[in-house]
Amino acid sequence: MTDESAADADKSELRYDAVFWDIGGVLLDLDSVRASHEAFLREFLAARDVEVSVADALAEWREVVGAHFRERDGTAFRSALEGYGKGVDAIVGEHVPRDAWFPAFREAGREHLRATPRARGVLERLHRDGVYQAVVSDVDDEECAFILDHLGLAPFLDDVTTSESVGRTKPDDAMFEAALEKSPHSPEKTVMVGDRYDHDVAGAAAHGIRPVAFGADDGPAVAHRITDLAEVLEVLGVDD
Repeated sequence: MTDESAADADKSELRYDAVFWDIGGVLLDLDSVRASHEAFLREFLAARDVEVSVADALAEWREVVGAHFRERDGTAFRSALEGYGKGVDAIVGEHVPRDAWFPAFREAGREHLRATPRARGVLERLHRDGVYQAVVSDVDDEECAFILDHLGLAPFLDDVTTSESVGRTKPDDAMFEAALEKSPHSPEKTVMVGDRYDHDVAGAAAHGIRPVAFGADDGPAVAHRITDLAEVLEVLGVDD
């Protein structure tokens, strides 16, 4: 048996042939996101000599960004970067052009954002075993590309479906339908790894995708539950 045919035989024994990944809270460590935001505001406030504490600025920024998303129409996409800009404006008390704050924001991301433990190793292993992998995430196209490249995960992915590209956010049918349309595998042979029950778990289950809860609340739609991304290998039937 050739190496190629052996690999095909091993792949045929997998329980699932495809994995859809969320980004924030799954591939991207959320503590690192919080650290990045705090570092950005600290640098921004110092550069502009704004007389407000980092803690107060961070609280106001988060409130404004949160309101930006809460005010959207149902599952309609709203840009996170646009919300971040609104937060900056609120802190300063006037409009701040993007080119006056975004470089510091991006640099803080480069310094602080990190992958969830074992994310890179798991994606690399699945890629090597021929498992189809795609991102399905509520994120801006620009931020998605930066994060996946920065974390070193982009080379292992076959496709990316963002809310900006679809115009909707999970659990809207359009998000999962767009991802499935591009995938060569059926929903029944696909898992969705997510950290939010309504958006990722129940949303995927409604389309026949087998949900893997990673920090998500419990509920009837959960097919598998993991506490470490390495456990995805066992879910798929990949020998560790």
